[in-house]
Amino acid sequence: MTEQQSVPEYRIEDLAHHSGATVRTIRAYQDRGLLPRPERRGRANVYTSAHLSRLRQIADLLDRGYTLASIKELLEAWDAGRGLGGVLGLVAEVDGPWTDERAGRITRAELDERFGGHPDEAAVRDALDLGVLEPVPGRDDEFLVPSPQELAVAAELYAAGVPLPAISGHLRELRGQVEHIAARFLEFTTEHVFARYLGPHPPTDIEAAEAASLVRRLRPLAQQSVDAELARAMRLFATRHLHRHLSEGVSPAPGEERQSVAIPADTMRAVRELVGPENVAAFVAAATEREVQARTLDALATKGA
Repeated sequence: MTEQQSVPEYRIEDLAHHSGATVRTIRAYQDRGLLPRPERRGRANVYTSAHLSRLRQIADLLDRGYTLASIKELLEAWDAGRGLGGVLGLVAEVDGPWTDERAGRITRAELDERFGGHPDEAAVRDALDLGVLEPVPGRDDEFLVPSPQELAVAAELYAAGVPLPAISGHLRELRGQVEHIAARFLEFTTEHVFARYLGPHPPTDIEAAEAASLVRRLRPLAQQSVDAELARAMRLFATRHLHRHLSEGVSPAPGEERQSVAIPADTMRAVRELVGPENVAAFVAAATEREVQARTLDALATKGA
């Protein structure tokens, strides 16, 4: 690096060293129009702090999940004077935490104590694979816990008698279902709320600021709606589950043995539409009982006549 009027200048190798990019990557960015060409001085190419700043912008946008094609559009907007401040503010809002929970740490000894007091290497590997635990660089006896609440749930289930492999399998299944819910919520809000900000060109600073404000407002809605629906479903299914198991444990009284009766499919379909799938059995039983009572009353009335 040389200095001329206090402006840093770099050879390509120096630029690669300061930016963290490789020489090959820098040349590829130049070929794709992401990075301005260097100034030619004799047989040497000279880069400036503007090139270094541009490389750092590209690296930051890549880390945020942008493709090189979209980065090129953003940088062209920047060069045209539209600015990146609003867009990067929107990205920061989306990248921000979606929960108030704070990550914690746990030592290997504490982890073993919470889960039976005996080391279980397979369970630790499972937890690392699922992201329930994360390694701490340079520390083999300590882990980062992104969600202490999730680890606490696993510990409570284990204490209640659920084997660790079953807990891991349940989490994998649950995660797939929750990711589906998240994807649907994003599709829904994108279609009805954010579509106007997602045109073929990057949003202006004002549009990006509006979108970021909407993200802040809508951020808690996904969890609130899932919490409400989960509570409703747990109340419904837990009650039904308990009733079924209690009824299975009661032996029918003499003369009350249960029998299976074939009912036409069209009739069953009509009953389901009328009372809902969860009430079909109760409806059929009540209707049968009422019919029997009605016929008994008719028979008694006929005899009396």
